[in-house]
Amino acid sequence: MGVAGLSGASALGASSMPAGGAVHVFVQPSSGATDKILITGAVGDYGTALSENKNGKPNANNGDFAYVKLTQGSFEVNKTKLQAAGNNATPSYDKSTCSFSFSASAPVTFADGTGLYKGISGTVMITESYGGIGSRYTSGAKKGLCNTSNNAPLAAQLGTVEGTGTVKF
Repeated sequence: MGVAGLSGASALGASSMPAGGAVHVFVQPSSGATDKILITGAVGDYGTALSENKNGKPNANNGDFAYVKLTQGSFEVNKTKLQAAGNNATPSYDKSTCSFSFSASAPVTFADGTGLYKGISGTVMITESYGGIGSRYTSGAKKGLCNTSNNAPLAAQLGTVEGTGTVKF
């Protein structure tokens, strides 16, 4: 790599006060309360998003808020509308393959920033999409049928969370 390549690489690593503008948010959902997050555009950073209730306590299933901790600072996300949309989503289900999927979209807001994100505000339209393949009964009268009980293990599942919007500082 030449000298020009090295100076370009160090410019990419430099931290400066963001000016605000368009952002694209990517979240890698986990089975717990903490997810990986990456934001590009006006906020070029990565870290974790911790789902919380309104009192700031971790809540993996019903966290209407998130504490986003990135490498250059942190901020709060109000995802109340997204949680409501997800709770009201109607999954499509195929009994012949034991597979299901659903999506939900709603705006989330950013606020209460620290570090490089002090004064952050803005709205991002987020879409959550999930799919899975359920297990089948392996014996008895229901052998081969889809096991639709709430505690049945899934054979496979995958979720994506992604969105775009604008932030200000």
